[in-house]
Amino acid sequence: MTDYTNTIAITGAGSGFGAAIARHYAACGWRVAISDIDLARAENTLKSLAREFPGFKGFAFRLDVTSNEEWSGFSDRIAEEWGGLTVLVNNAGVATGGNLEDTPLEDWDWVINIDLMGVVRGCKQFISLFKHQGDGHIVNISSFAGIAGAPDIVSYGVAKAGVIALSEALRAELTAFGVGVTVVCPAFVKTDLLSTFRSPEAADKARVTRWMENSKVTVEDVARQISVAVETNKFLLLTHKNTRRYWWLKRWLPETYFKIMQKAIVKKEQRLAAKEDEK
Repeated sequence: MTDYTNTIAITGAGSGFGAAIARHYAACGWRVAISDIDLARAENTLKSLAREFPGFKGFAFRLDVTSNEEWSGFSDRIAEEWGGLTVLVNNAGVATGGNLEDTPLEDWDWVINIDLMGVVRGCKQFISLFKHQGDGHIVNISSFAGIAGAPDIVSYGVAKAGVIALSEALRAELTAFGVGVTVVCPAFVKTDLLSTFRSPEAADKARVTRWMENSKVTVEDVARQISVAVETNKFLLLTHKNTRRYWWLKRWLPETYFKIMQKAIVKKEQRLAAKEDEK
């Protein structure tokens, strides 16, 4: 078998978290398979890493995570190049906003097919390989939205909660085979995630953009934390200090946490009422 030591495959690596993870591992001397639905973006990431790190090795691949055939092609290319894989990062995703009443079912289908089923497809495609190797690590990028149960991002939150549930089950299934699983739950970080954002409420995009712009956590910070989590086989990675507090609060004081979520709804209703009064 070809030496697959220090090899990593990343989806959605043309920008954002995926590109930052690729850069971090390239700096550490790893070989990187850079996939993205936009091949030009994947190739740009590849060229950037080749310029920055002499001796870097990797390849770009066009991958739509909703396509079983393209997942099969990606794994075939990895087998051809390396004969195995050390780390798989299921990062590709989109974002939606809106409450349950107003969010179109088409948006539900869209976000679940990419953010949840895209991760399911990636894990399923590589499970047999990892079990055969007797080693490897799967990193699934979820979101704190998958834990928060927050209002007005219900479709996105449900999709990301599914990624957490999937990762928990996968961890139990793969531990005996020497395969690790990490689920990453970041909060707001400045990326281009909102370039395809969907929401029935026009103000949502501007509000989320502001939160992302004001975040003190960068994509580079998240990439470093993921690297440590893989090295230490850490399962749940909460990348933001405030989300670790909220996670603790929801776990141990659930009614107190619920009141915080309830206040968010009240504040929104007050803002909407004030806008109506201004008309």
